[in-house]
Amino acid sequence: MKAAVYYGPKDIRATEIDDPKLNEDHAMLVEVSATSICGSDLHLYRGALDPIMEKGRSQTGHELIGVVRETGSKVGNFKPGDRVSMAYSCSCGECYMCEVGQTAHCETTQKAVYGFGVPFGDLNGTHAEALVLPHADAHVIKVPEAIPDAAALTLSCNLPSAIIANRLADIQPGENVALIGVGPTGLMTLDITLNRAPGKVVVLDRVRHRLDAAARKGAVTINVEDADWKEQALSHCDGRGFDKIIEVVGYPETLQMALDLVRPGGTIAAIGVFCDQEFNLVLADVFLRDISLHMNGFANVQPFMWEGLRLMERGVLDPGEYFSHEFKLDDIDKAYATFHEKADNAMKMLIRP
Repeated sequence: MKAAVYYGPKDIRATEIDDPKLNEDHAMLVEVSATSICGSDLHLYRGALDPIMEKGRSQTGHELIGVVRETGSKVGNFKPGDRVSMAYSCSCGECYMCEVGQTAHCETTQKAVYGFGVPFGDLNGTHAEALVLPHADAHVIKVPEAIPDAAALTLSCNLPSAIIANRLADIQPGENVALIGVGPTGLMTLDITLNRAPGKVVVLDRVRHRLDAAARKGAVTINVEDADWKEQALSHCDGRGFDKIIEVVGYPETLQMALDLVRPGGTIAAIGVFCDQEFNLVLADVFLRDISLHMNGFANVQPFMWEGLRLMERGVLDPGEYFSHEFKLDDIDKAYATFHEKADNAMKMLIRP
């Protein structure tokens, strides 16, 4: 079959590999209807994980909408023909960490993630015609036909992450909020934030079309390329800093931006995927300003997939609006390049086998 394989930085392409086969009774085989590229995949694309990827073999992709074709003997919740999505991290649902809701830290699968190389479980990826989902009963969800493919894809990672971000920030009515990074996950986060009756919502990014999308929703937008971005932002909260800040990028400089903008006693929810090993956190500053800092880039999305599905079914939000381009799997290299370069007002990529 055809699948996307990592060959090196900025070199991910479709190639022929062996057809996947069921070798475990708790697994099932799913035919991919559509998939996409997540912002975290760009770390891989840029080469941040190059030392841990097996070039020419490691598959990519962790967002899925597909149809069950075959199930193992111990799969009880699904049958052939079911339309499904799955959490980006593979979890067993039975170990201690799964029981306490830390599904991304599953002790059985050892933090396995689809499409992220040998150290993350060496699992197959969703950028393929089909894939095997181990421990299927624990982290797969049925998706009604009424939910379009594009919107359904966000259940694997983006939408549950946006829900988690808002839960961690715990925005109260009237609080001023800053949102750093409005890629697709950031915009979904903004959708939920605006439903929490905040005071002023200020969005910071450097990509014009993303800022424009946030502005259309009613947020104040600031381009961080402006020399006075910090002064602009603080002017919207009387100079004291924001009550709550959500960071959805994953770079040391964006985390520092959050620390620079939060008020004393404020909360930072950082859900960006950080690949850097170190960050100069000034403990005295965090301590003396009583800042609450939540880091949740390795998000436990499985417990929040049903909530994401409910938001879509009840018309609270439509994540499908953030898909700007569609590609065939054969053109996965072009899809990655377009997404990486933010070319042609790129938001999210819909990819079909």
